[in-house]
Amino acid sequence: MNIKLSVIIVNYNGLQFLNGCLNALYTNLKNINYEIIVIDNNSSDASCDFIKENHKQVILIESAINHGFGKGNNEAVKQAKGDYLLLLNNDTILLEDIMPAVKLLESDSSIGVIGINMLSANKEYLPAAGNFPNYKNMFQIKKLFDLGKEFKTGFFSKDKYEVDWLGGSFLLLFKETYTRIGGFDEDYFMYVEDVDFCKKIANINLKRVFLPRLKYIHFVGFNKKKNPLIINGYKIYLKKHKKGLAYLFLLLLLNFNAFIKKIKSLNEN
Repeated sequence: MNIKLSVIIVNYNGLQFLNGCLNALYTNLKNINYEIIVIDNNSSDASCDFIKENHKQVILIESAINHGFGKGNNEAVKQAKGDYLLLLNNDTILLEDIMPAVKLLESDSSIGVIGINMLSANKEYLPAAGNFPNYKNMFQIKKLFDLGKEFKTGFFSKDKYEVDWLGGSFLLLFKETYTRIGGFDEDYFMYVEDVDFCKKIANINLKRVFLPRLKYIHFVGFNKKKNPLIINGYKIYLKKHKKGLAYLFLLLLLNFNAFIKKIKSLNEN
């Protein structure tokens, strides 16, 4: 069987999500020849045993260490046989057949990567795309998601939108594109690696496209304890993608942002 699509899932202690995630893939990928590769980042729960016992068709890579998200994907992609890659978080449920996205990718060579509409566990809209770092959003991180009214409300008038970056919980692209940009930058352990990934795609003049009509659930929850990790991720990003005075000024704004967040956190406690 000629594999067209390789689904890549990085798992770390995601036992509670795996069954829903994998069953949704079986349901919604019936129109394409696919494989599912799960790389387990040395989970301490029973994830690996569960996959072996209940999802024997899944290709399981058991890592002896926690690679983090980016390197985990890179390691799994080395074994991928598909022409296309779907990079998918373990805590997701795909709600629809993604063939329209695959066909769009096939038909438009200017597209580098596709993302779709992300919903919460309660099926409420969640932002899944954003702007690259600039003077406004390094001062106020929330402005990273300021793509206009439609992206704020989740009510979309068009079938597709070109954006700067797409969230890493669902990324569809040619394996050739992934290889061309060198995959994920492994200097990021967790957070902002998806922004960097999309920046590298932008650097080879390929579009990042958001399709709001296709949807998936992501059991993501915001926790303010993540703020230092996110700030650190953007510090890595700025060092890699900005130079000279622009870098210094953006770093200053980001550090000020981090300081304000720290003060607010102390006041709340």
